[in-house]
This record gives sequence, C-alpha cells and structure tokens, in this order.
Amino acid sequence: MTTDASLTSPAAVLAPVPPEAPMAMPVQKLDVWNGRPPTEVDRPTGVVTRLVRLFVFGLGFLISAYGVREMVGVVSAGGIVGLEWPLILFFGLTFSWIALSAASGIAGFFAGFFERRPKNLDRPLDAMTALVMPVYNESPARTIGALEAMAEEIIALGEGRHFEIFVCSDTTDQTAWVEEELAIDRLRHRLGDRMAVWYRRRHKNVARKAGNIQDFVTRWGDRYDHMLVLDADSLMMGTTIVTLARLMEDDAKAGIIQTLPVIVNRNTLFARLQQFAGSIYGPVIARGLAVWHGRDGNYWGHNAIIRTKAFAEACGLPDLPGRKPFGGHVMSHDFVEAALIRRGGWAVYMVPWLAGSYEESPPSLLDVAMRDRRWAQGNLQHMALLGTRGLVWPSRVHFSTGIMSYLASPIWLMLLLVGLALALQARFIRPEYFSKEFSLYPAWPRFDSERAVSLFLVTMGVLLLPKVLGVIESLIRGNVRRRSGGAIAIVVGMVLETLISALVAPVMMLLQSRHVAEILLGRDSGWKTQRRDDGGIPLAEVIRHHWQHATIGVVMTFAAYVISPAILAWMSPTVIGLMLAVPISWASGSLAAGLALKKIHLLLIPEETDPPAILAAARAAQQLAEAELPEVEDGLTSVVENPVARAVHARMHLPPPLRARGKPELEPVMAAAKIHEATNFAEVLSWLGPKERMAVLCEPELIKSIDRLIVTPEPPPNLVALEERRVQPYPAEVPPQAHEFVGESETETTPETSPTGG
Repeated sequence: MTTDASLTSPAAVLAPVPPEAPMAMPVQKLDVWNGRPPTEVDRPTGVVTRLVRLFVFGLGFLISAYGVREMVGVVSAGGIVGLEWPLILFFGLTFSWIALSAASGIAGFFAGFFERRPKNLDRPLDAMTALVMPVYNESPARTIGALEAMAEEIIALGEGRHFEIFVCSDTTDQTAWVEEELAIDRLRHRLGDRMAVWYRRRHKNVARKAGNIQDFVTRWGDRYDHMLVLDADSLMMGTTIVTLARLMEDDAKAGIIQTLPVIVNRNTLFARLQQFAGSIYGPVIARGLAVWHGRDGNYWGHNAIIRTKAFAEACGLPDLPGRKPFGGHVMSHDFVEAALIRRGGWAVYMVPWLAGSYEESPPSLLDVAMRDRRWAQGNLQHMALLGTRGLVWPSRVHFSTGIMSYLASPIWLMLLLVGLALALQARFIRPEYFSKEFSLYPAWPRFDSERAVSLFLVTMGVLLLPKVLGVIESLIRGNVRRRSGGAIAIVVGMVLETLISALVAPVMMLLQSRHVAEILLGRDSGWKTQRRDDGGIPLAEVIRHHWQHATIGVVMTFAAYVISPAILAWMSPTVIGLMLAVPISWASGSLAAGLALKKIHLLLIPEETDPPAILAAARAAQQLAEAELPEVEDGLTSVVENPVARAVHARMHLPPPLRARGKPELEPVMAAAKIHEATNFAEVLSWLGPKERMAVLCEPELIKSIDRLIVTPEPPPNLVALEERRVQPYPAEVPPQAHEFVGESETETTPETSPTGG
C-alpha cells in the first residue's frame, strides 16, 4: 500500500483528498468465466456447513412437500379441475418460501448453543483501513456525529493511525453540499492529527452508490488494505471495527466479512416494531443464514469490511444490456459484488456473534414503501444475473431469494384472487364438469373443510416459527431478557408485533405487487433521499397513498360476503388490514404511540435499557455539531457572502470536471450568461435554477464573477480574527488532483429525479 510520511503534516491532512493511489478495477464479464472454480482456491467447505445445508434444504423440502400434499387433499375431494390447479401452484410457491425460512430459523436456534468466537483478537493491527461513508443529500451533523464517535473510540483503543475516514459524496443539492463541507472542515479540526478525514464530492453521480465506491477504489484504493463501508445511518463500536480489521488480517482469503446491524435510535410505532423484531428474532434468523451460507455468504451493502484488492479484482460492475429497469447500472449491487468476490476465490461470510453494529430504520410504512420500490427493482434486475458464469450455487440462491422476496406479494395476491374466483364459480356459475367418459355424477368442485382448517394452522405455525424461536432464545438468555423488559414484556411484544404486522402485510402485498407491475412495465424507480428522522406523515398524504387500498378492501369484503360468509372469514385477515390501511399507515409514523409503548416497557430492546456508550457519544456529537455549525439557508448565498464558507469551499471541493472539447455543458454556460446580465446578486439568485447553482459552485471563476455585484460591508473584527485562525494552517493553493472525465453521454441528476443508493 502507498505510504508517505509527509501525509501526516498539517498541510497534507487539511487537503481535501490524499494523493491518488490508483487501483485497477476491470469490468467483469458475466457471460464468460475463465478462472478456476472458487472451491479450488478457497478453503474447502467444512463438514459442518455441508451438514447444515443438507438439514436446512432437506427439512424445507419435507415441510413444503407436506403442505402441498395437504392442499391437494383439500381441493381433490371432488377431483382437481379448472382453477384448482393454479390454486395449488400459488400455494406451493408461498408455502415453500416460508418453509425454507422456518428450516433456516431452526438451524440458527440450535447453532446458538454451539457458537464459538475466535481468540487472540487483542493484538495490534498492521493493515490500513478506510472508513468509507457514501452520502447523498444527508444531514451532515448526523453523519459527522457518528463518524466522530466511531473515530474517538478507535483512537481510545490506540489504533487511530490504522484508520482514515473517507466521505464520498454524491450530493446533488447545493445547500447540502456547502453544509457537508463546513461539517467535514469542523470534524477535521476536532480530530486534528489523530485521524485523517478526507472528503470528495463527485461532479457526476454515475452508477449511483456502486459508482461512488468504484470511484473511491480506482483513485485511492491502493492506499488501503481494507475498506469498511458505512451507510449514512450506520454506527459501529470502536471494538467492533478493530475486531473486523483483525479478523480480515487473520484470514488471508476473506473478501467480505459482514456484521449483523441492529436497528436503534427510533421511537415511532413502526420503527419500534422493526427494532423489536430485529433484536428478538434477528439473531436466530441471521445465525441460521450464517451457518448454512458458510464462506459462500452475502453482503448487505454496509456495516461490513471488504478487502480492497479483492473488491477491485472482482467487482467492476458492467452495465446490463437493454433499457431500464432491467438494463443499465446494477442497482442492488451488494448481492452482485458478494457473488463476484466469491467467484474470484475470496470468502464471504457473516459474523453474527460480533455485537456493536447499528443502523436506523425508516420511521413509517410509507417511508419503507418508498425504499422498497428501489429495492424491488434492484432485486428483480437480478433475474438477468442468475445465469452468470462461474458463480457458486449459494450465490444463485441469494439472487433467487432476493427475487422471491418481491414476487411473493403478487403470488400471494394471485392466490387470494384464485380462491375468490373458485368460490364465485361455485356460488353463481353452473358447473360443467361431466367427464368425457360416461358417469352418472358430475365432478363438482368440493373442498375438505376439516383438512383446510388443519392446513391453515400448520401454515401459521410454520410462518411464526422463527419468531417463536427468537422469543425462546431471548427468554433463555437472562441478559437479553432483563434488558428487554422481562419475559412478559417480550411475549406481549411478540403478540403485538405479530398482530400489527398481520394488518400491515396486506397493504405491503398491494404496494409490492404494484412495484413489480411497474417494473415489468419498464418504469424506473428513480433515486430519492431517504427520510431518517422520527416523525409522522400528514394525514392528507397518507389518504392520498392508501385510499385505493382501503377501497379494494371494502370491495373484497362485500364480494366475499355475497359469495359466502365462510369465504369472508377466510379472507378476513387480508380485508381488515386493507380497510384499515389509512389509520394503520398514519399510526405507523406516530411518535406519541411509540413513546407510549416505550413508557410501559413494551417493544424495548437491550440497547435502550442499557445503551452502549457509542450511541450516547454519537448523539452528543450530533447535537454539538448542530449547535456549532452555521445555518445555511442557501448554499450559493453562503459561499458568496460568508468569508468562512467561501474559504472552506475553496479548499474542499475538487477542480471542475474535464469536459469534451467543443461540447460545453448547458448549465455553466447559462449560469455565466445570467450572471453577466444581472445587475445585482438578488437577480442572480432569482434567475439561477438548481442545476445552474451547482454549476456555479463547481466553477471558481463563476463565483468570482458574482463579486462585482456584491457590496461588502466592513467585516467585524472578531470575524476577521476567526477566519485568520482557520485559514492560516491551510496551503495557499490546493494541489491539483486528478479528477474524473465527463463525456457527453453522462448526465447530472437532481434531488427530484435522481435515485437513492443503498
């Protein structure tokens, strides 16, 4: 890796980015693989992993076979005819899906009793790791608060010199950009020479988050042995980060080591439900995945450490052929990167035993639905990747499970509609089921009601089994039980979470079914900034999004009642959730409801009862940053009129992008013309659009051209003194840095039209 003693000097530390250390990242071919099979160059799969896989898939198959056999028995009382065949098919697909999850949960439950943790993890580190945080129009105080808390814990462990912070911005909002620069400048002064902090904002957010990480690797990858990828809402204990680096050093064939992030810091009703489920059920489910994945695991895109060399060698993502949504840039890149690293002979695995990894949850049902739309497109895009050459079979299973997680909703919807159609047929349509052979009796559609009730109970048992196992494990582990409010609180919490989830499930079914339909029709998801703060959504907006779901629920209820009260009883869990879609969704974002449950010790998680120090430190750092950072109402105005913001902006942003000769971009040209014609700064602000303001901030000469329109009053002495103190340590000129080439085919996105990485 590149090393240079001069990098610790104040001038070098305060440059926006370190000297480039390029690392080649060739684009991978998905239809060709000339390398050796990964099993030949990796540690062979252990006997235990093979046995667990046999158990999970064998048990999943047996449960599925039993369920399908019982369904055949239910509908074959009068012979299987007509719509009964698709009913069996759709039931078999949905039942097999939950059967495999149940089998994996059983494996995870028993694996917890035999979990072993590596020893000798307290030795000094040798390698260099970058804490890489891609951001996109985020709250700077939140992100630097988390980074500062993590940095301080690493420094306190004596390992600060083995880590550097690298914020990779794809921000497209000019005010958020200036806020980021001021926040990073403040963080660098607070950490000083104890840990380097670098900041780079791309001029073009090509390929979204995957392109953001790729730009980092190709320009600075050879500087770091590892990169620990964080989301904007990620937080990790210092001991967890250092332990991951040691695990990576000890395992020369490890490509990705994934932690299990725990959801924290949220208080709305919906977020608290997710926190509780992740804390109580999550360890069993994650451990089950870990034991059968073995070293053929998956990657969730954040809170994981990656060997930079392995990533560069294997993860150059190609553009997929065809038009969006299936063609173009790979969206759910994390699954693909894990599969390609594994194909390259590197191990990918999870360490669910390693605590201290955290993330945050969307605050409401609608926020989850917005994020889910993007994830649905990314996962369905993987249908084109199932045939990628050279993958190990678990990687194809990861793709398949991701695809099925979204196809399950339309399949469930089809199951309901077929069942309703069968009931309608039996009630109103004269059957024509005489066989061609002579028979005295017609083949009437008949169902075995007793067997149907039995199958329903079995289905519910299989569906709830992972939750029950998670509750049992939490009750057994005294530390978890006490910190989660006690045994009664855990059981009541599970019942409450299950009931609300059952009401939410039909709404999500329709939302995801619509997402799948839109994707199949060729509609792109876009890239929207995710809402991360607690708080509800106005009732009018909730009604606008859910009135159709409530209407469908009313229509289905009426139709089922007309057909048969028994059919209405069968569909009641679905139609109740749909009819209550508006109040359920509105309540999901209720901060008052979440805090009320917290007050009576329901839906508690251990991190609330006995919070880790890192949570309090990050919150305090965020609050201090919010108090100390200047308020930026408009980025361009701040840079033009505020000397401190202008000096920071001049130091922090990279040179403008190179442009193809003879093909100037429209925004800088239009901005220059408007500035030239303006007679005062107010006119400039009123004339420039969002993209043109970004263009001005990218071009120092355009900023200078505005100076003639500004009548600057004499600054107060204290402001002059402050700027002198802040500016003097910096070099007079920022060294020129290599930067990306922007060709004519690339387009810049705006917050309204650009997609969310992640």
